Amino acid sequence: MNPVGAQVPPLHPESLMVHLGRPEPRPGAPVSPPVVMTSTYRQDGRLVYGRDGNPTWEALEEVLGALEAGSALSFASGMAAIAAVIECLPVPGRVVVAADAYNGTRRLLGDLAGRGRLRFRTTDISDTEATLAACQQFASGPGRPSGTADGFGAAGLLWIESPSNPLLALADIPALVAGAHALGMHVVVDNTFNTPLVQRPLELGVDAVVHSATKLLSGHSDVVLGAVVARDGGLLESLATRRSLHGGIPGPWEAWLALRGVRTLGVRLDRASANAAELARRLQDHVAVAVVRYPGLPEHPGHERALRQMDGFGTMMAFDVLGGAAQAGAVVSRLRLITPATSLGGVESLIERRGRLAGEEGLPPALLRLSVGIESVEDLWADLDSALSA
Repeated sequence: MNPVGAQVPPLHPESLMVHLGRPEPRPGAPVSPPVVMTSTYRQDGRLVYGRDGNPTWEALEEVLGALEAGSALSFASGMAAIAAVIECLPVPGRVVVAADAYNGTRRLLGDLAGRGRLRFRTTDISDTEATLAACQQFASGPGRPSGTADGFGAAGLLWIESPSNPLLALADIPALVAGAHALGMHVVVDNTFNTPLVQRPLELGVDAVVHSATKLLSGHSDVVLGAVVARDGGLLESLATRRSLHGGIPGPWEAWLALRGVRTLGVRLDRASANAAELARRLQDHVAVAVVRYPGLPEHPGHERALRQMDGFGTMMAFDVLGGAAQAGAVVSRLRLITPATSLGGVESLIERRGRLAGEEGLPPALLRLSVGIESVEDLWADLDSALSA
């Protein structure tokens, strides 16, 4: 551990992300960690084979674990991280998940359910009573969640996104954790939209946190990577086993790029979040916009929850264009600065009509998801206003 982490008083997250994951501070040592490109190691050392560990992964994991107040494991992608968590369920697994959760998560659950690996139910994650009622239908009985050799107990798993993707619904995480734990279920939060600078779910009682590090953590649209953060040693061991046996390991180069991206997360997030808040306010008043979904707006139904459990409101929003799917598509086609693309969290602003994708047919057809970047907010607004007004 870098001695910076032991300083008193404790450093703020913005300082930890800059200074952790560095080489030992001795004279002549490099300031940045090297990219360790190897498939194997000399015997009798701590590391044996490249599928089980790499110093470059560990530098990234040190930072992410400290930011989330747990221990982190990095994976080849966000989907590899999600799959490893779900594979910690016994057979048949039970999962309750937001109806508008990330498309990849729901597709994976559908695939596994079709092969008898698990059963799952969808719910409006913003409706605490309805979500806990869905959990009750799966739970085997009262009691705190208990682990197994596979990491999770038989009562199942509550999978939370808050804000959800792409409807930006807010879950009452502490209430859902208390209710699910009382039923014996474990709770996982996908924290990709927020990053640990905005929300720290482990501090709210959840059992594991998942990130697509491809997005805001890396921040430059040039890396595919995932991570899971937890505190329970048995669960972490199970996840590490899944990573090794299934081969979902990150490349050293990707891990190094993600670590470099994390160094600037604080300043990127500040700028993009400020841009998002301003654009949300302006879009709310635009004659061509029906509704704006952004938790920073006082009119958002989850605004009070966001104030209680988040430090800020993030960089993601969605808005519905008047006129239906055709008009929303036309707006996207008229944009010149904002890029039409399916990802999020980069320095550049990205937009997409999510309803055009397979598996997203239940979304409002005119909904546009906007990942706000760090460009000039006036340039972004000029582009949006021109496309909407045309």
